[in-house]
Amino acid sequence: MNHEPRQQPGNLGIDADALWSDILTTAQYGATAKGGIRRLALSEEDRQVRDWFVRTCTALGATVHADSMGIQFARVPGTDDSLPPIAIGSHLDTQPTGGKFDGIIGVLGGIAVLRALHETGRKTRHPIEIVNWTNEEGSRFAPAMLCSGVFAKVFDEDYANSRADRDGIRFDTALRSIDAAGKEKCGEHPLAAYFELHIEQGPILEAEERVIGIVTGVQGMRWYEVTISGRDSHAGTTPMSMRNDALQAATRLMSSVQDIALNRAPNAVGTVGLVEVRPNSRNVVPGEVFFTVDFRDPQDSNVVAMENAFRDRAATLSREFDVSIGISEIWDSPAVHFDGGLVDSVARAARSLNFPAREIVSGAGHDAAYVARVAPTTMIFVPCAGGLSHNEAESASREDVAAGANVLLRAVLEADERLNA
Repeated sequence: MNHEPRQQPGNLGIDADALWSDILTTAQYGATAKGGIRRLALSEEDRQVRDWFVRTCTALGATVHADSMGIQFARVPGTDDSLPPIAIGSHLDTQPTGGKFDGIIGVLGGIAVLRALHETGRKTRHPIEIVNWTNEEGSRFAPAMLCSGVFAKVFDEDYANSRADRDGIRFDTALRSIDAAGKEKCGEHPLAAYFELHIEQGPILEAEERVIGIVTGVQGMRWYEVTISGRDSHAGTTPMSMRNDALQAATRLMSSVQDIALNRAPNAVGTVGLVEVRPNSRNVVPGEVFFTVDFRDPQDSNVVAMENAFRDRAATLSREFDVSIGISEIWDSPAVHFDGGLVDSVARAARSLNFPAREIVSGAGHDAAYVARVAPTTMIFVPCAGGLSHNEAESASREDVAAGANVLLRAVLEADERLNA
């Protein structure tokens, strides 16, 4: 959306040009030919953008350290530095074919707030921290939000370290390979509050010509890994009636994901996003298929119902095709409701700047969903073109990103005055 902010913040506002320049600069780390970014967690490209984060925040007067999961914290002191910090953040890792904005503007919006405070000499009561969470996307090491999950004690470090990518490389090995881990134990880091700026990753704000999404929570979601095992056999000599074709069973089970979600319209969604066929030869009946399933709904009870329907369908297909079907739940993120006081701070900030806004529930998972378990938390959404995300063509306007960062700044300053801790 090409929407000009109706009013600039009074005496303290973010530098929109510098924020946009940061977006273009970070897009160079892992840039793709189609204008997107491939910057998988703990890759060489991730190391490069992490180094940029350290340089940029240090130049703005922050001290930067990492914890044992590689989560980066850039801190500027408050006038009462004994208080826990107010944190702003998101992630810098991307999908294999990701865009310039998903997660990234949450970190860069935090840097924009830091820049505004630094350049005006404004001091906050609480320390302010900018956070770059490790492996939010889950595209390399499943599940998503792995390290914010450790931070919130949803996962332990041994579990996180044991996660391996599709090449068999473990998380802890990748962490060491780019020297990303710090000495602080993950999760031993108190926060007074947490704010996360993000593109909506959906079409609602753009369709309604709203500039700001006041995020009240995140819908429930579960991820599954499915392995169907049949028998490899010759495509020319094995009669149809004597096959144990894993792929035929898989296609029917994958198709059921669509039907199961549509039966719980309008909010439920179901997705098969990754598929591997073995031995993947043109003249061999497939003996094994691996695929992933993602179910989501604002109501946890609907997510459970979708899982039950999926398992029932799998049992039927297992008998029909004489194959074994293993279903492993690898991630369960229940629905989250954000802190009412911080949500109200975002709403007041949007009104004070005359930005059209609406309350909204996030359909995507975010680090904020886990941080909300251990600290007051909220999010701010801005529109993205066509609602498109997790795509190299992902786009948001300079004006809308700046609007979101200015709302972020005002909400953080209000929280700094209001919070007792």
